[in-house]
Amino acid sequence: MRVLKALIFNADGTLAETAEVHRMACNMAFQTLKLGFVWDQPLYRDLATVSGGRERIEYYLERYRPEGFEAALARLDEIHTEKNRRYLKLIDEQAARLRTGVDRLVSEARTRGVRLAIATSTTRGNVEGLLMAGLDFDGMEAFDVIVAGDMVARKKPAPDVYLEVLRQLGLPARHCLAIEDGRAGLEAASAAGIRTLVTPSFYTKGDEFPGAFAVLSDLGDPFEPYEHIAGAGDDGRVVTIAALERWMRDDDDMRALLTLGGRPVIE
Repeated sequence: MRVLKALIFNADGTLAETAEVHRMACNMAFQTLKLGFVWDQPLYRDLATVSGGRERIEYYLERYRPEGFEAALARLDEIHTEKNRRYLKLIDEQAARLRTGVDRLVSEARTRGVRLAIATSTTRGNVEGLLMAGLDFDGMEAFDVIVAGDMVARKKPAPDVYLEVLRQLGLPARHCLAIEDGRAGLEAASAAGIRTLVTPSFYTKGDEFPGAFAVLSDLGDPFEPYEHIAGAGDDGRVVTIAALERWMRDDDDMRALLTLGGRPVIE
């Protein structure tokens, strides 16, 4: 019986390295609206821990209290709308590309009958823009289910997007694998009971990912192998459907060994 029945990708930072595009879009919006704010890379590393673009801007205004923050808070929706407009324009201009191995693994999953989904905290419009921006697979057609942050009550690290993906797929968590790039996504998928492979992105490299099923530099390609960081995957250099099946079966076997009649065998 197949263990892996669905791959669930995060979008930003996982499908493509988009964090810098979001940062640039925010700075463009701030400039257009004459707010005088500038986000540099060190600042954005802190801000990137907050899921959701609108929430990230609000967090910045309330925590850092830059000059004019009170007036900016009253214009939060306007700022976010302008930022998304700028982001989609940059994406359409090919400002971000797929991460290593994504196109290959997506294509293999479709060939092997493994279903594909997206669970993300960004907006549905931003996901569509990314998928339709001349990427290397069939964009929206590649994914069976897409659940975005504006479609659920709570964003990551709450499990809402993952629970909704599971509901729409009609699959139990044990037959799915999440692919994320940061702590909030890992916590969200784990809270939904889904094993999670983490491929750290530009702003999450060097972070700790407790409880991750595997931590790899990326998904790897035959001439660009991944670096194993932690967990499963130390026996290979390219993430394939066969490899994921093997790692998940090994994980199931280990869990079975650790539990006998509901009691841990090893304390």
